[in-house]
Amino acid sequence: MQADLVHANPAPDNLAHPVSDVLMYDPMDEWTSIEDRIILAVGLSCGSPDFDQLLHRASNSNAAAVIVKAHGTSLEQLRSAAVRHSLAVLVAPDNTDWTRLVALARASVMGAAADSVSGVRLGDLYAFANAAASITNGAASIVDPLGRVLGYSTLPGQPIDELRRVTTLSLQEIKPPAFDADFKIVYASARAVLIPAADEELARLALAVRAGGELLGSIWIIDPGDDNREAALEALNRMAPLAGLHMLHARSASDFGERRNGDLIRTLMDDTVHASFAAAQLGLDADHGLAVAAFSIVRPETGSLESVREIHRLLHLVTTVCNIQFKTSHSALIGSVVYALLPCEGTGPRAVHRRVVQEIGAYAHTISSYPIIAAVGGIAPRVEDLPRSRAEALQTLQYLFHRHSAMPGDGGGRVSATGLFEDHRIPLNLLKIGAFIDVNGFADLDDIAKIQAHDAEQQTDYLETLRAYLTSNGNISTMAARLHVHNNTVRYRVGRLAKDFDLDLDDPQQRLWLWLRLTTMDLTPQAKPTMPK
Repeated sequence: MQADLVHANPAPDNLAHPVSDVLMYDPMDEWTSIEDRIILAVGLSCGSPDFDQLLHRASNSNAAAVIVKAHGTSLEQLRSAAVRHSLAVLVAPDNTDWTRLVALARASVMGAAADSVSGVRLGDLYAFANAAASITNGAASIVDPLGRVLGYSTLPGQPIDELRRVTTLSLQEIKPPAFDADFKIVYASARAVLIPAADEELARLALAVRAGGELLGSIWIIDPGDDNREAALEALNRMAPLAGLHMLHARSASDFGERRNGDLIRTLMDDTVHASFAAAQLGLDADHGLAVAAFSIVRPETGSLESVREIHRLLHLVTTVCNIQFKTSHSALIGSVVYALLPCEGTGPRAVHRRVVQEIGAYAHTISSYPIIAAVGGIAPRVEDLPRSRAEALQTLQYLFHRHSAMPGDGGGRVSATGLFEDHRIPLNLLKIGAFIDVNGFADLDDIAKIQAHDAEQQTDYLETLRAYLTSNGNISTMAARLHVHNNTVRYRVGRLAKDFDLDLDDPQQRLWLWLRLTTMDLTPQAKPTMPK
């Protein structure tokens, strides 16, 4: 069921015990029949009165086994308790998700009864699709709730149509399941259904796959015809539990691969000492250099279920586009930012990098109603230089993020923003200067601070006048047009500004300082939105 479950007391009698169902234990619930059931001891620890009571009652009721988390208890103590009550005890890792575990357990119990495709290695959805296609006499595809094709059959001689050909080539349904009427019919049914032929497409048999109430996806079979249809529908219904088990294992393997990928990419970007080791583990070709690309979604709020789904869709989009462009992909979701390592082969790698992030931005509408922001750091000649490229990508991403967030509205309908680090080098460098001024206290009680305080107290607009003066290079007519006032009004305001704050606007050094302070202030977001980390 799960490779890292430990059997505390494996013995012939325990291993041979039949299993009928899975039960999540609650000591407050009325005790029901638990014969041959696996019991999940949620919230209990070895040695507690509730745990001892559970083992006693489970043993007397002929339960199949109890699953518990160790929480520091040694395996010897757990084995001793299990032997004392003559009951099989399985130990789950402390970080195991109980909800996921009960889904796996139920799928395992139900799947064990379906032996039609039991010879397929768990999680191999292509082999499972071939087995399903052989049993039902129709080409099979396995699709997840996002419309991604997770596996498809390759048996020769079975008829297919253009839709099947396109979706297996792209590994993606043409229309997302959430907006597809056929998928909605399948999801609404507890059993396999017939989807009639439409236009030039062939009819299909389809089944929603669930585990523990969670929708994992669906299986689609090209209709084998009148003679074989009923048998195929029944076969689909019989294999549903095992399909859920295979899909859960495939997802677990995918999740593990994503976590490992993320850990190695994080090492590359954060730990220069072990960067070469991580590069070797990833099979990374860094001979021509690499650049770090960072991607995020401009949302008014983060942390919701939909935002989590969208950022995972973004990871899939980035991975897909990079695979198409570079024939390989090294991407990972770290925090709330998707990273990708872009190769730098050829004579114009930056043009390729720009095209890739622009293409990803162009597909933003397929994963979210909010815009994508994408930024690429400078080229890192060696893997040890990747931290600098990542820092540049994040600086550019943050700059684009705050610039987007400053626009009116909630983000819906805005266009995506993409760019390379060098596209925004000047404002990014000015932001660094502004941060240096703030950290060292150079802005405390200088002329700009005094003007700000006066404007706030007296409701004047001296700072806007100064900004217009510096932007217009002191040209009175240009200032008047910018401020929508008469030339004489501008002359009066500039005179009062210079007199009231003792400014010598003819001094180039003073003008430089005033301009630098205003520019860095304008670039720095005042009300900072939540920037993905």
